[in-house]
Amino acid sequence: MNDQQSGSGPSARPGVIILVLACAGIVAALMQTLVVPLVGELPRILDTSPSNASWAVIATLLAGAICTPVVGRLGDMFGKRRMLLICVVPLVAGSVACALADSLVPMVIGRALQGMGMGIVPLGISAVRDVVPAERVGSSIALISASLGIGGALGLPIAAAVAENASWRILFWGAAGLSALVGVLIWRVVPHTETTGRGGFDYVGAVGLGAGLLSLLLVVSKGADWGWGSGTTLGLSAVAVVLLLLWGRWELRVKDPLVDLRVTVRRQVLLTNLASVVVGFSMYAQSLIVPQLLQMPEATGYGLGQSMLAAGLWMVPGGLFMMALSPVGAKLSAARGPKVTLFVGSLVIAAGYASSLFLMGSAWGLMIVVCIGSTGVALAYGAMPALIMSVVPQSETAAANGFNALMRSVGTSVSAAVVGVVLAQMTVRMGGFEIPSENGFRTGMIIGGVVALVAAAITLAIPGRKAPSVDQAAPVSSGPQEVSGLARS
Repeated sequence: MNDQQSGSGPSARPGVIILVLACAGIVAALMQTLVVPLVGELPRILDTSPSNASWAVIATLLAGAICTPVVGRLGDMFGKRRMLLICVVPLVAGSVACALADSLVPMVIGRALQGMGMGIVPLGISAVRDVVPAERVGSSIALISASLGIGGALGLPIAAAVAENASWRILFWGAAGLSALVGVLIWRVVPHTETTGRGGFDYVGAVGLGAGLLSLLLVVSKGADWGWGSGTTLGLSAVAVVLLLLWGRWELRVKDPLVDLRVTVRRQVLLTNLASVVVGFSMYAQSLIVPQLLQMPEATGYGLGQSMLAAGLWMVPGGLFMMALSPVGAKLSAARGPKVTLFVGSLVIAAGYASSLFLMGSAWGLMIVVCIGSTGVALAYGAMPALIMSVVPQSETAAANGFNALMRSVGTSVSAAVVGVVLAQMTVRMGGFEIPSENGFRTGMIIGGVVALVAAAITLAIPGRKAPSVDQAAPVSSGPQEVSGLARS
């Protein structure tokens, strides 16, 4: 099928297209932090327990992780512009459902729908290769990749300001309006793209991957609440292992797999995806620790006593740094190759964590820590799609980026579990409550820094040759593995 319609479809300057795709990514990323200021109030709002209310956060992450690789494959089959528009639908529907919710179930359903829209980011990255001139591909990929961090950083203070001064429902009505606006902009500005994905859609593979990931991520997300040795945790862990093994066996045998496992083990692809898991872990650890430190009561001796709104505002410069420095990463990748950019980015993230050991005593110091870490994330996140796309045929770019986005999601989920365990185990008693200790926060920062160094070490193992420019489609050889592409996920 060809989504390119001769003489039809919108046309716009490349800069406008890039801006629209970046804004779409920012709006999708906003959905992840939109509900954070409401976490403490959700049990009262939804008349439920705190444990059940946490599903309003978890549902978005789970849905995003499961749906993103599937959306990527569909983008290659039916056109990236078409799938971008389709991804807007659950964003709007989910936001409206949350705005109207008065109990837990419709809120969780709405949050899950919002998570389904996260496929916009990898689709936007892949579309750049098709709709932007060659000389602007690198910087465009870097900017759209950074939109994840930008949206997350901006979402917290915006949501906190609305939650503190108006009805919480306005948050979701606003999200619905922004999502609808993004849909209109995509329809009017982003041109049609060719659809060159081969074969049919692997429905069994999609269900198998979704079920396996759901079991795995539930264990990672809720294991601490259920107990790591509980029957529920151990049972779901076993289910995840069995399902993913069966899924892998199926993918190796089916004609048109969702994920071509034989190709994903190629060194550059495998190591880049592994680095994505580790970088995702390291990036998310900081975003979990810093807001808590900022809001911890001053009476603890190490907390900074900031309100939710103030804490969010202290973190905004990190998002702005990501936006401003993403072109720097693109220039470094053009000059030295994306491997070097990923390596430098990982070291910068580690430097941010190292600086936190000396700057944790003030809000200004933590803002500097966030800015350093965000700089590293901007470099790393811009380099990873470039590494993947440099060895993937143009017909597989959306699927490959969807799978890479999944790897980042796995990293952030594992990070949440590990940091949560550390802060839950290293506590002090104050006012009759157990709260994370200063040593617990420092340990979390040290773990984040060590993991960033692991990412740098993995990067060194990526093939040393300079990758070709991502604006050039990787050649498709006559071999069956090369024809099948990277990862039809």
